[in-house]
Amino acid sequence: MSLELCSSMGLLGFFQQATDHDPAPAAEDRPRPRMPVLTPPLQLEASDSSPGGDDAKSATSRIGGIGRYLDLFKGMGADLSRFQVPVHLNFPKSQLQLYGEMVYCFTQDILSQCADAATPMDRFLHALRWHISATRQPHFGKAPYNPILGETHHASVGDLNVLLEQVSHHPPVSALYATNEKKGFQLRFWHHASPRFYGSGVDITIHGRRLLKLERHGESYEMTSPKLGFRFLPVPGTDWSGSTTVSCAETGLKATIVYKNKGFFGLHGSSRRIGGKVWDTNTGNTLYEIHGNWDQ
Repeated sequence: MSLELCSSMGLLGFFQQATDHDPAPAAEDRPRPRMPVLTPPLQLEASDSSPGGDDAKSATSRIGGIGRYLDLFKGMGADLSRFQVPVHLNFPKSQLQLYGEMVYCFTQDILSQCADAATPMDRFLHALRWHISATRQPHFGKAPYNPILGETHHASVGDLNVLLEQVSHHPPVSALYATNEKKGFQLRFWHHASPRFYGSGVDITIHGRRLLKLERHGESYEMTSPKLGFRFLPVPGTDWSGSTTVSCAETGLKATIVYKNKGFFGLHGSSRRIGGKVWDTNTGNTLYEIHGNWDQ
């Protein structure tokens, strides 16, 4: 205690001496603390620097937001790939990662089951199952970050290696290459999403093909994607619609799947419903009929 007290007293005396001999700096000479500069997020509302209080600014911002929304009607049906989404509406993932998760995020390894199946029909049905399982429910009101040109995303799950790259900026094109050397299959695709505004919502057409190649069996399966719709009025929501195909040229098997939504206004019909059939293109005979929900 005596040593600590002496040290404290000595330190106190030092500060007292410094205070007695060194004059306090003037207020204008004192260094000002550095304050962090925060950049406000991008918003749909127009900024207002005119006086009038917070209420006037809030009202002007609401009017600006409505004006920005109404501007979309000027280009009814136009491509929205260059439309800037406000930052607070961004989903905290890149579009590349979402594409990759369709391949390496699963509860059942259907791609490996497809490679291990014994007959061409079993392999085709497993490929069809994976194609339907790759349909994921998007988040309404949230959009992923647009990848920059040359951006990559890589993930490895067991023996599966997945690599994605943004190969074009305008139009935005994403490419994927996945391999599993142990199971002997490759997966390649490129996607170009084209969103268009139609008054009550946004329809996104996904151009491109998915190609699943089973090296041991010498078979390739080509797949297309359905349309994605974001509905604003009268009932907000998201849903997949349109028809897709899965075909294998080596075996002559082909499937058509129709994604059914609730219609234009979202008031009738059933969401997440699918229907379709599997047939042999060589004979024209229908082998299977498909009924159910894509999320079950």
